[in-house]
Amino acid sequence: MVDNEPRRLASRYEVRAMIGRGGMAQVHLGFDTRLSRVVAIKMLRTDLARDSLFQTRFRREAQSAASLNHPNIVAVYDTGEEQFQTPDGSTVQVPYIVMEYVEGHTVRDLLAGGAPVPIDEAVEIISGVLAALEYSHSHGLVHRDIKPGNVMLTNQGKIKVMDFGIARAVTDSQATMTQTNAVVGTAQYLSPEQARGEVVDARSDLYSTGCVLFELLTGQPPFKGDSAVSVAYQHVSELPPTPSSITSDIPESIDRVVMKSLAKDKEQRYRTAHDMSADLERAVRGTMVLAPATTSWQEPAAAQTTTLGTTAMPPTPPPPPQFRTQTRRQLAPTQEEEEPERKSRATLIVAIVLLLAALAVGSYAAFNYFSNQKPEVEMVTIPAEVIGANQAQARQILTSAGLKMEVGEKVSSDEVEAGNVVSTDPEAGTSVEKGTTVKVAISSGPEGVTVPDLKGLSQAQARAALEKEGLKLGEVQPQDGPHEKDRVVSSSPEAGSEAKRGDTVKIVVGSGRVVIPSDLVGQDENTVLDSLRELGLSTRVEKMRSNEYSPGSVISISPNGAVDVGSSVTVVVAEAAPAPPPQPTQPTQSPQPTPPAEEDGDN
Repeated sequence: MVDNEPRRLASRYEVRAMIGRGGMAQVHLGFDTRLSRVVAIKMLRTDLARDSLFQTRFRREAQSAASLNHPNIVAVYDTGEEQFQTPDGSTVQVPYIVMEYVEGHTVRDLLAGGAPVPIDEAVEIISGVLAALEYSHSHGLVHRDIKPGNVMLTNQGKIKVMDFGIARAVTDSQATMTQTNAVVGTAQYLSPEQARGEVVDARSDLYSTGCVLFELLTGQPPFKGDSAVSVAYQHVSELPPTPSSITSDIPESIDRVVMKSLAKDKEQRYRTAHDMSADLERAVRGTMVLAPATTSWQEPAAAQTTTLGTTAMPPTPPPPPQFRTQTRRQLAPTQEEEEPERKSRATLIVAIVLLLAALAVGSYAAFNYFSNQKPEVEMVTIPAEVIGANQAQARQILTSAGLKMEVGEKVSSDEVEAGNVVSTDPEAGTSVEKGTTVKVAISSGPEGVTVPDLKGLSQAQARAALEKEGLKLGEVQPQDGPHEKDRVVSSSPEAGSEAKRGDTVKIVVGSGRVVIPSDLVGQDENTVLDSLRELGLSTRVEKMRSNEYSPGSVISISPNGAVDVGSSVTVVVAEAAPAPPPQPTQPTQSPQPTPPAEEDGDN
């Protein structure tokens, strides 16, 4: 199967980017085209699909998880099988599970900084886990792998328990924690009976829940060590510290609840998830809890038991007591005594001969038996702390455990930083032969997605389009302009650009209003009308004679300022004023000649 090749399962579920990978399966983001919702699709790895054991385990997971319907458990919507083509060209039937896609983060992420969470928040988280376990236990299923990485905190503040992949029926007589020397579960949260490879029941889940509660309250698990084996040994043989000895503000009543849940003997733990939840609630309220005082717990004796699937030999029994032999009196035997003594001596000789013959035959058989036995294989557990480590740290961790490391493919991950280990093959926590090569998958960081084109969509449509691509709708900013009201004008990042899954995208939507520029008055009619039409406005023109404005120029626009898109505005355009009437002209008179001066008669 090619991960980035688009395909549909059952002609309904679109398989998108891979968002998780384990030792047995891969989890992809998906989309249910029939119900238009985002889902998670878990598929058995194609290289394991031909193995009947893995097929059986995967189908059992589907059946187990599908039977659970509870608000604190990740829901399973559908299951099925699909034919896939392998790299060698052959085909194989791959089972898959369609699950609820939960947006949020795990408790492991919450604890990544090593700081404790507030007591009320820790209690709220554990109450959600216990509610899920109460429901699953009532349906006959033990989870067997309760840990921070399997508890989700949704963006809506809900608690979801996931990954019932190794859940088994309580009535299953084979429900021990060892299969082919593999320990199922994570070392820091294993119950003592899980570490010993014994049959588990609901109280094992309560022990693991107590470990998670301890870590929430203190910021650290109850037991730490250099390897998973050393941690598992502490679960079996050492008394945990009280949470208040690490974080001083924890009340003694909560100490008591934690210590009872972490009792080595499961008979001394809470009987049911409901009992533990009720006692935890009493502790928070400050009323009397049923758990005994923390001083009542005693350090367990060194375990003479089976640990991590390897049987420890019991101590050598003491030799039988040696009795002093009474010395017989040496008396001269009578004739009657000599005959029985001879018979007894002969019998003893025969017995010794037979014994020597038996020893010879036994020695020969034992030599043949032991010479044909293969040397004992040393088993080690793949350390859980390799997950999340960078390549150099991962190699050092695996080398210290006696294992070899091979760098495998890069996979996208929203949880693990780029360059760090996402998963191992075989899976972390699995017991393998010393010297085994462990293939590690390296995170390439969150998968890049393309921002869709949102232009012209409503806010609701834009949100759905973004969620379909694994993105979130961010700030919505209105903008004046010739745009339909509440329809997307643009986005940031813009359409077609790359973003990380889970990023937010801001959008600009039309306000439904436009502002008429004030500088249109005085411009020519055609220019103004074109500008108004570009703003999405209709126009009505009126003419007005004016001596102040040149003909064809705009005198006024009404209304002005901010108006609704599509509004009608009136444009008043100047036209030439009529010419003034001509003035009457006066007749022109010729100048009269000046009469000549009269001559003086005396001259």
